[in-house]
Amino acid sequence: MAMMKGACVVMLWAGATFAQNSTAAIAATGTNFTLTAEGMSYLFHVDTDSGDLVSDHFGGPTTDFTPPANILPWGWNDELSNFRREFPDVGRSDFRLPAIHIEHADGDTVSAFRYRSHDITQGKPSIPGLPATYGGDGDVTTLIVQLYDNVSDVSAALSYSVFPKYNAIARSFSITNHGSTNGSGAIVIEQAHSFSTDFPHVDLEMIEPHGDWSHEFQTVRRKIDYGETSFGSKAGYASHQHNPFFALVSPSTTESSGEAWGFNLVWTGSFEATAEKFSNGYVRVLLGLNSLHTSIRVEPGETFQAPEAVAVYSSEGVGGLSRSFHDLYRSHLSRSKFTKETRPILLNSWEGLGFDINETSLVNLAGEAEELGIELFVNDDGWFGVEYPRNNDSLGLGDWTPNPAKFPNGLAPYVQAVNNFTVLNASKPLQFGIWVEPEMVNPNSTLYREHPDWVLRAGKHQRTLTRNQLVLNVGLPEVQDFIIGFVSRILDSANIQYVKWDNNRGMHELSHPSDDYDYILGLYRVIDNLTTRYPNVLWEGCASGGGRFDPGLLHYWPQHWTSDNTDAANRLTIQMGTSLVYPPSAMGCHISATPNGLTNRNISIEYRGHVALMCGSFGLELNPSELSPEEASAVPSIMAQAERVNPVVITGSFFRLAHPDKSNWPGVQFVSHDGSQAVVFAFQQQYVVKPAPPPLRLAGLDPRARYSNDLDNSTYSGATYMNGGLNIAWPRGDYQSKLIWLAKV
Repeated sequence: MAMMKGACVVMLWAGATFAQNSTAAIAATGTNFTLTAEGMSYLFHVDTDSGDLVSDHFGGPTTDFTPPANILPWGWNDELSNFRREFPDVGRSDFRLPAIHIEHADGDTVSAFRYRSHDITQGKPSIPGLPATYGGDGDVTTLIVQLYDNVSDVSAALSYSVFPKYNAIARSFSITNHGSTNGSGAIVIEQAHSFSTDFPHVDLEMIEPHGDWSHEFQTVRRKIDYGETSFGSKAGYASHQHNPFFALVSPSTTESSGEAWGFNLVWTGSFEATAEKFSNGYVRVLLGLNSLHTSIRVEPGETFQAPEAVAVYSSEGVGGLSRSFHDLYRSHLSRSKFTKETRPILLNSWEGLGFDINETSLVNLAGEAEELGIELFVNDDGWFGVEYPRNNDSLGLGDWTPNPAKFPNGLAPYVQAVNNFTVLNASKPLQFGIWVEPEMVNPNSTLYREHPDWVLRAGKHQRTLTRNQLVLNVGLPEVQDFIIGFVSRILDSANIQYVKWDNNRGMHELSHPSDDYDYILGLYRVIDNLTTRYPNVLWEGCASGGGRFDPGLLHYWPQHWTSDNTDAANRLTIQMGTSLVYPPSAMGCHISATPNGLTNRNISIEYRGHVALMCGSFGLELNPSELSPEEASAVPSIMAQAERVNPVVITGSFFRLAHPDKSNWPGVQFVSHDGSQAVVFAFQQQYVVKPAPPPLRLAGLDPRARYSNDLDNSTYSGATYMNGGLNIAWPRGDYQSKLIWLAKV
């Protein structure tokens, strides 16, 4: 145990050894806690003098507590500044950033949370009102540590849930105000980081996602040096600019080897992520709500709940980290019945017809889709609005009634006409899906005329328009009920089996910083209600592409539109970046027309098809009548490939073999869940005379087994594929691609 004597820290360790033969995922020896996974250990203990929680280890398997480094305590940075802390607060000698910052009822901002008790249970309790990981007794074990601040009469409950199979820990906390209800007893949460831990003095680098619209999930790798290395979103949502994920890696870590730690916030709103290296070399890791969007008031008797954060450790490089997140999220985060099911091949009307639609043109487009083997026809934007018909993006948003000029009899007969088509070479009807953007409103709408007070606004300040629209304040119960009501009416009005839920701008004006927190809680209430009420509807999230590709929404929706950029060369980088944490099975990817509407680039339909086939939801975003003869003749084989590839993408393991930022010959690989087959996607970005293309080394195979391949119709050992690799004879020309199947023999 730890005891503090003056300025000198003396650590005493008694009974701290965790039995090596124990099968418990969480064990407590006194107040020393050991969290154990198949390839990871997480250790912390209670300092008996201060009552603080002290971090001891997060990384590869360990069985014992070891004394910390000896730090000379002289100078300004003494006492808690030299502790590795699990739940740091403000003041009391720690000058580093806190995980929790509270303004108490008396105006004081210092907290002193001391250990009170703990409880270990099998399984994992849900978090009321918030998305979170889940699992039963055989999947996960949970430790809840109760802390109390005797001065402020405020308690904290810190939750750790260990998923041993995935080397993952899910963490969250709640703060309860036990103050008197007489008078002004409210506290204010100013900072709330769901995951916080202190690493020892080791060299670390951060892999950080960044980007913009149509440029999502680019990555940068930078050294963690003294001071703060941080990023976040202030847009009210996870945003295109950043994502609530980052990885810490050792300098020598690669895609396939070395230590990596990943952190992901199960939250859709503004967030911040920081790695702070202090003068003593310790690195504090923080991930939680953005402090600009907190100031959350908690009245006496109320409890504030922080969102959950997930941390994963890998000793098998960044790729091993990604696969742990993928498997965890498919089995213990996404709750949709479609998560592990193959997805229908779809055609979306947007890039083919835009706003220029009516019942006749759409039924004709659905007929063309039928002839291609499409299984799901999606009616995108432009179908609604009466007084303000949705003929462009400045009209009608918020008025969710079918436009009578375009659909004189409403949706039902139109949808039935689509269902009357049958899928090519199948007896099943063509399914129908629809686009909505429920959280937004145009000033040119009946809804805004009737409820201008429903939009997010800051007093008398001008309301900023983006894409000609404003943001509804989904933190208001009446707005939540409105959205639940109109989406339910749409789904009840016709045989609709898919919904694309869009969101096309961020939050610019908030009347109070906590409006974002209230908004996201309201959004979760809405989506939880609708996905529970309509479990047989396939829901896809979208926010101008990947603006809200986050684990909070992944809990409710099994897939997300990855980017509005459908240029295949750009998409390859975007999809690989997104796969750092999110499974390809959750990505929506389409073949669009050429020349590409964004880049004006001409790329073959085979290459476009192969890039789109790497995702769980595959489809087309074009007008079939405008396909060239060469493209039309290639479509049947691409559709056949989709039927074969999709089950492997949905449930298989994903490997990034070579990244387009680092190689002219990028590639990825999926290995089926049972290991019997693998599919390789290989690409040549630009033709070069020299040098020769490098061999493409595969991954994830049984080195002793033999696999046939359809590239050269040969059979080799798994060791040969992984160490020698495949030499691909690339034809002359830019943007070439190969789809290669391997089968265990």
